[in-house]
Amino acid sequence: MAISAAQVKELRDRTGVGFMECKAALAEAGGDVDQAVTILRTRGQAKAARRAGRTTSQGLVGHYIHQGGQVGVLVEVNCESDFVARTDDFQTLVREIAMHIAAADPQYASRDEVPAGDLERERAIYRAQFEDSNKPPAIIERIVEGKLNSYYEQVVLVDQPSIRDPKTTIGAMITAAIAKLGENITVARFARFKVGETVG
Repeated sequence: MAISAAQVKELRDRTGVGFMECKAALAEAGGDVDQAVTILRTRGQAKAARRAGRTTSQGLVGHYIHQGGQVGVLVEVNCESDFVARTDDFQTLVREIAMHIAAADPQYASRDEVPAGDLERERAIYRAQFEDSNKPPAIIERIVEGKLNSYYEQVVLVDQPSIRDPKTTIGAMITAAIAKLGENITVARFARFKVGETVG
């Protein structure tokens, strides 16, 4: 089937992926743009997984100031080369992440950073909610893990839905950038400051 330039443009606008890859995905999806988005996201996740172990020693420290100077963020986002760090795509990603941190106030960059004690405390709270429910322990544990995923969405940067597009997490946004730029990308650390927060 013939793929129109308008379809390719729409897919490129939605995914940021190159012309030829978009055209191939549309052909594979029979012209269905939504299906083509899914195909490209799946490929992007596969590419990102292959690059996940690669060292990220370059990158940028981005910043964002919001609400007339009331909220400020510094974030270090790493990639593999200074060439990628200088690209508009990478700089835009860093800026988007900094803006998201200012608005969503995550506590940790990744799940690995959440203290084990905090996770155990959350699990204990969730289990206590089902103490008298007569549900089998295996079912309760599944519910607890589901609630833990919701907790991660509240406190972990890469698990949070993007403030610009709630259908996409920050982690998915980074994965898409990895697929597009061809390098591993990680958020190393961040700090968020709000005027008056330290006042006792």
